[in-house]
Amino acid sequence: MLRLVGGRLLWSVPLLVVLSALTFLLAWLTPGDAARVVLGTDTDPAAYARVRSQLGLDRSLPEQYGTWLAGAVRGDLGRSLFTGESVAAVVDSRLAVSLSLLLLSALVIAVVGVAVGLVGALRGGVVGRALDGLSVVAMSVPTPWLGLVLVVVFAVNLAWFPVTGYVPAAQSPGGWALSLALPVVCLAAGGIAVIAKQVRGAVVEVLGRAYVRALRANGLPARRIICRHVAKNAALPVVTVFGVVLIGLLGGSIVVEQLFALPGLGQLTVTAAAQHDLPVLQGVVLCFTVLVVVVNLLVDLVTGWLSPRAVTR
Repeated sequence: MLRLVGGRLLWSVPLLVVLSALTFLLAWLTPGDAARVVLGTDTDPAAYARVRSQLGLDRSLPEQYGTWLAGAVRGDLGRSLFTGESVAAVVDSRLAVSLSLLLLSALVIAVVGVAVGLVGALRGGVVGRALDGLSVVAMSVPTPWLGLVLVVVFAVNLAWFPVTGYVPAAQSPGGWALSLALPVVCLAAGGIAVIAKQVRGAVVEVLGRAYVRALRANGLPARRIICRHVAKNAALPVVTVFGVVLIGLLGGSIVVEQLFALPGLGQLTVTAAAQHDLPVLQGVVLCFTVLVVVVNLLVDLVTGWLSPRAVTR
């Protein structure tokens, strides 16, 4: 297990370098720059050149990236080109919002997805087919459309939840839960459908194996068969898919945070990209990459615990 953790952490280093370099390249290829955004379109060329020099944008791309990388190795992610605030402080101020959204969505996906999948597998028949159909519909619904429907129905018409905004948990736990309810449902809907279908398929497949039929023939209670013999064997593919779903939540959070005006990393990503604020964009990419590494590591650890032979070195 220690070799597994060490190997994954070792592979995360080149991953961080490659993604940060690609971010620099893509930002460089995007038309415009931060100096143009700061000064506007009708700007004196001398002032434009002076601002570019002050922001370090007149240097070559390899030189800019090398400077950033050298600082990142020392723990210095630079400063925002617009506010002058430390990138680490900017990311830290938004991290709690995104983590709250992501962790609550992951919890809802795990609980509801597994429950729906188990009901569909154990009941079968019309119930199973109906839940399968609902899962396909849920996976097909675009996240922006679902978010708008949730806002119109539950926030505007029924006024059960706030339309937009975020309330910190320390300020009001109840307000925090209400401000995240619709965003969590919007973000988790597709993941619930994916996990439900995966759980149903895995459980049905395990229930059809010869040893399960033998246990039933020997008179073991159904609950004991499910809990002791079926659950662990069916969990392995579900855990793998759940890791993929969690990584997909990172991209979905950008859309959801924009829809519900949540001041998280997703909204920060859109703002930084629009303003060509490269240091902030790099900080967000670095944070997202770390989250991906953590998710993959946790999936590998759980997979190794469920089936040590599934994780080969």
